[in-house]
Amino acid sequence: MKKSFLFTSESVAEGHPDRVCDTISDAIVDRFLHQDPYSHIVTECALSKGIVFIAARFASKATVDLPEIARQVVGEIGYRKEDFNAADCTVVTSLTAQPLDQRYEWDERELTDREIDRIVVRNQVTQFGFACTQTADLMPFPITMANLLARQLSVARTSKAIPYLSPDCTTQVGVEFVDGVPKRVHSITLIAGHQGSGQVDAAELRSDLLKHVIQPVFADAPIRPDEDTDLFINPRGPFAKSGPAAHSGMTGRKTASDTYGGYARHSGSALSGKDPCRIDRVGAYAARYAAKNVVAAGLAEECEVQLSYTIGQARPVSLQVRTFGTSTVKESVIESRLAECCDFRLGAIIRDFDLRHLPTRQRGGFYRKLPTAGHFGASFTELPWERTDLAERLR
Repeated sequence: MKKSFLFTSESVAEGHPDRVCDTISDAIVDRFLHQDPYSHIVTECALSKGIVFIAARFASKATVDLPEIARQVVGEIGYRKEDFNAADCTVVTSLTAQPLDQRYEWDERELTDREIDRIVVRNQVTQFGFACTQTADLMPFPITMANLLARQLSVARTSKAIPYLSPDCTTQVGVEFVDGVPKRVHSITLIAGHQGSGQVDAAELRSDLLKHVIQPVFADAPIRPDEDTDLFINPRGPFAKSGPAAHSGMTGRKTASDTYGGYARHSGSALSGKDPCRIDRVGAYAARYAAKNVVAAGLAEECEVQLSYTIGQARPVSLQVRTFGTSTVKESVIESRLAECCDFRLGAIIRDFDLRHLPTRQRGGFYRKLPTAGHFGASFTELPWERTDLAERLR
């Protein structure tokens, strides 16, 4: 395996159209589960200049105003009205209400083991979870820094430190690896939109981004930019128009930045817009939980956990572990320990992470915060699948 290489990961701020679609989709999931925790809901969103399109199919006792949710999310982003006006944009919906008997109306926390075994998956997927020792939250260094830069761009905008910034920004971090370990920051790319009258001087933009975005993010990082680090600011020129006025968006198009920045495999399936009964969402959380606990237990410096599910089965038909030559025990031993310590059945994942009830326990919703704050690693709260409470048992 090649151990010395350059790797880049990308992230986007909350105003990127793809990210807005993810947030709208998950805000709808939150609203359904808040009213009816046993809701089945799958929703997708697309948007362009002046229009939002929402497709949803659901089986639920909830009554949800989808256009109102979309307008609320768009309004909170902070676009200029001429770029995207939440009040008068067109919201088109295509809704399919399914029979209520499509729902699993039982509380997994109260079920017996035999009853949990009867909760089978309704779609097929192979999901991957990954963890490594590159950062404190056991995530790959490039995507961690790209995500932090995206969040700091939002902080700089909302705090008025850089008041002319648009909510639609993109980041990329290139990292040089030597013997599989990140050694230096090769490059940083920031695509920073601006809004307001007049042009922003390129030198002023560069200075502001260095002071209010890059320096705060890398201040405590184990690896910092050096004098040879390339810094690219809007390399294609001024980014005068931003958000849906400049480009369209769709749910699920930022799966790489939602997961591991391309550094590790993922299924390609969108995480947002799906209730907890969708294994193509919650299977990714279970796989990450397993991989993170393997690394936290000191059994490997890098770990990928693969879970393959098929329709009509409660548990994965395949559990595979890869440690890329970094494990202290055989991979087969890790697989056996995970099979013993982790319950990868759909009902058990919902139960152990309390996935149905998280929207009612987090003020302002739970799932809608994940696209921007992060599905993995450091997020807006301690995510249940980010715990390392299995590490001791795995040892």
